[in-house]
Amino acid sequence: MMDNLRAAANHVVLKIILGLIAVSFVLTGVGNYLIGGDGDYAAKVNGQQISRAQLEQAVQNERNRQQESMGEQFSQLAANEGYMRQMRQQVLSQLIDETLLDQYADKLGLAIGDDQIKQAIFAIPAFRTEDKFDNAKFRALIGNMGLSPDQYAALMRKQLLTQQLIQGIGGTGFLLPAENERLLAVAVQTRDARLATFDIAALAAKQTASDDEIQASYHAHKSQYLSPETFKVSYIPMDAEAMQAKTSVDEQEIQSWYDQHHDQFTVPARKRYSIIQSKTENDANDWLKQLQQGADFSALAKAHSTDVVSAKNGGDIGWISDSDSLDELKQANLSEKGQLSGVIKSSVGFLIVRLDDVAPAQVSPLSAVHDEVAAKVKQEKAIDAYYALQQKVSDAASNDNETLASAEAAAGIKAQETDWFSRDDVPAALNYDAVKQVLFEGTLLGSKGAPGSNSDVITVDGNRAFVIRIADHRPEHVQPLEDVRARVEQEVKRQKAVEQARVDAEKALAALKQGNDKGAEALQAAGLSFSAVQHFDSANQGDPLAQTLFTLPQPPQGKSSYGMATNAQGDIVLIALDSVTPRSLDEQQRKAFVDQLNQGMTGVTFDALLANLRAAAKIKMGAAAQMQ
Repeated sequence: MMDNLRAAANHVVLKIILGLIAVSFVLTGVGNYLIGGDGDYAAKVNGQQISRAQLEQAVQNERNRQQESMGEQFSQLAANEGYMRQMRQQVLSQLIDETLLDQYADKLGLAIGDDQIKQAIFAIPAFRTEDKFDNAKFRALIGNMGLSPDQYAALMRKQLLTQQLIQGIGGTGFLLPAENERLLAVAVQTRDARLATFDIAALAAKQTASDDEIQASYHAHKSQYLSPETFKVSYIPMDAEAMQAKTSVDEQEIQSWYDQHHDQFTVPARKRYSIIQSKTENDANDWLKQLQQGADFSALAKAHSTDVVSAKNGGDIGWISDSDSLDELKQANLSEKGQLSGVIKSSVGFLIVRLDDVAPAQVSPLSAVHDEVAAKVKQEKAIDAYYALQQKVSDAASNDNETLASAEAAAGIKAQETDWFSRDDVPAALNYDAVKQVLFEGTLLGSKGAPGSNSDVITVDGNRAFVIRIADHRPEHVQPLEDVRARVEQEVKRQKAVEQARVDAEKALAALKQGNDKGAEALQAAGLSFSAVQHFDSANQGDPLAQTLFTLPQPPQGKSSYGMATNAQGDIVLIALDSVTPRSLDEQQRKAFVDQLNQGMTGVTFDALLANLRAAAKIKMGAAAQMQ
């Protein structure tokens, strides 16, 4: 919920609340969902209890959300007790915040009526069919999410209360017009400045580095010269698709497979129906009498049926197989062309059904589907051979666990071997999550100089599999000085250049601020001068130089303001700010800017509100708050 509150600056919370929360028409009894038992609890907030059940459900919801977003990575995190304990505490903190907001809304007298919830339901696109609320779809969707109608009612009521808070605070007007103008002048402007840049790379090229300086820098910054853990891996690939290319089938196999799978090539029997739909049983009975007396079904459907789609076609709803037939059609129990049903009660009113035509089941002959069957037989044979090969190679790799020789013989191919690689640059041939998990978990490495072991068969997407073995391994280590001497020497020179540039820049800056000729002399001594005027826009502050430039005070008339910054390349830069010009905005741009300011203040205000509510609240943690 707190993420939603902070997102109010972009109006997201106001759009999502009605778009994702569904509520039943059953609006009674929701209180029980929010009340825990008298026993164990997670927390008490001003005497209001957050039950163990509420906490466990919220933790499970968060687990499901993270599992969906992170996939296998979450499984590794979930094995970390510290991570799960932290997640549990964060979830409980959110529940406490929600309770505090509920209590605050109640204190303000905010309330959500049943009619408001009903109207919210009608506005949810996910529960509408042909622009009408579909109760069956609604119940199916909330059932799939594992929540009862009462639970959804409670959630919706809470969310709409939060919406009221957001709208109330957001509409109070945080900034006065004068403040808006002041912020506009600061945030929307252009600045003209001249720059004098101390080129660190050029200065470093003039520096020297002694052996003692190199040694001292290396020992002080060893962590910068770590060589990552690296591997060489031998592996045997198995590929079902490649095996399929080598697989052949004969006509007897094709015929046998076809005989066993007739159902796959059978178009089931179908029936064509027409319907007339009515809102009342009396109307349906009246129309049925007219039909029995010879009235034209199509004309009657076009004139009176309340099913607007089929009515345009004279009641025709097309061909339907028995397996796809609706309960109402099955209830009609029609078997002969032209046969009429009686009046049938349905979820949408009352129906009269006519059977228009019958098409018997048809089986495609083998000659018509020969190539399709052959491809299926070939695929199944290849898959069977692929799994048989997996088992054979797995047994060989397990029985001879110190080499891949036996596995190679079982697979009929020579194992391939990678070059050295780290965790960050796994070769494409092995770059699968399942392979990396086995490779990096450490179980394949030998201990104390002993050889490692073979993996079991590792299956990956696309009907492929591997048996792998670590052929060689280098643990993470600090590279010796002789291997990185050139890097260390360059770093020593760069640091000396930065120190020299900073001293010279600070000296020049102090002189420039005094407003005499000494500033120009200091720059000249450093071999520098200010550049031509450059233009900077407040909308583009992506590098540290621009950020510093826009913090400098506005210069006096006819003079400059001075500052010092570091640019994106790491150079030291002196800045002479010559002028500041407000940038004009049209009315639409101005309104958008002011709206953003006020919306941003909404999130700030909510943070402050929650901080105050927490400070004033009596919050007692229960036993259920601890990691289970």
